[in-house]
Amino acid sequence: MKVLVVGGSGFIGTRLVATLLERGHEVRVADLAPPAQHPELGVRVDVRDRAAVVAAAEGMDAIVNLAAAHRDDVRPLSLYAEVNVEGARNTIAAAEAHGIRRILFTSTVAVYPLDLPHPGEDTTPAPFNQYGITKLAAEQVYRGWAEADVARSLVIVRPSVVFGEGNRGNVWTLTRQLASGRFVMVGRGDNVKAMSYVGNIVGFLADRLEAEPGVTLLNYADKPDLSTRELVAILRGLLFGSPRPPRLRIPLWAAVGAGHAIDLVARATRRSFAVSAIRMRKFAAETTVDTTRLEATGYRRRFTLPEALERTVNADFPEAVRRVHGQRTPAERS
Repeated sequence: MKVLVVGGSGFIGTRLVATLLERGHEVRVADLAPPAQHPELGVRVDVRDRAAVVAAAEGMDAIVNLAAAHRDDVRPLSLYAEVNVEGARNTIAAAEAHGIRRILFTSTVAVYPLDLPHPGEDTTPAPFNQYGITKLAAEQVYRGWAEADVARSLVIVRPSVVFGEGNRGNVWTLTRQLASGRFVMVGRGDNVKAMSYVGNIVGFLADRLEAEPGVTLLNYADKPDLSTRELVAILRGLLFGSPRPPRLRIPLWAAVGAGHAIDLVARATRRSFAVSAIRMRKFAAETTVDTTRLEATGYRRRFTLPEALERTVNADFPEAVRRVHGQRTPAERS
């Protein structure tokens, strides 16, 4: 199959492209940046540029859209709609221009409300931020395309937070804070988090390219879920050889209050800070999802969450890992 991967130079896209190539697919990557591992496959495309997306899709059999404005500090806020919603419209314009009948779209579990235990695909969405709002709007754009022709295949996957080697997202930030000794637990740590390892989800996404015509909606998370306290214990064990819990804790109300104060400074100075009110709320929130439909597909994940975390820490924090195993780092030897 000839597959156009929009946003294929990013964290998930890089791993997905490698998986698709291993499976014998022909791949073209449409992104603002060239793919680091396969630059010869890249076409420079801004998903907001309809003509560029349409041109990139020529000769393709399927489109995977991973492109998104997703950070908490995207400015101006209009970028969420421009990238996520208008990008969806441009993707279906490309599909219609070239008679492409397969689209795979990665949405997000952020379409569900915070602190709702195990929402399923039939749960009424209630996004809590612009990212979730615009991703849900993009889903509707794609549904309109799919429902216009019974021969079309649309797969929408709603992943939980995705982590893995080389990613600089939530899990990396938490690990860095633990490694530096600057981590402070927000809340009690008993809130449960759904997580997705990149080495698992890319195989699942690649499988979904073979979906039958119609609309398929699936949550994705690697089970069983971990509480924040359990996640911290695993990471501390990998970093220090001991799962000893952190000593410092701050009540959620105080952390959110501090986040609001920092948000005011960020707006006044037009700077981005690691702490914000929404990040504090998200850190202490329950963000699980139901994966009954996912399990029914028979997909078998390659790695457990503890194995995935170990692979990630080994790759991204090698000096800390060497200390645990009693080996001196290059800096220490010099």
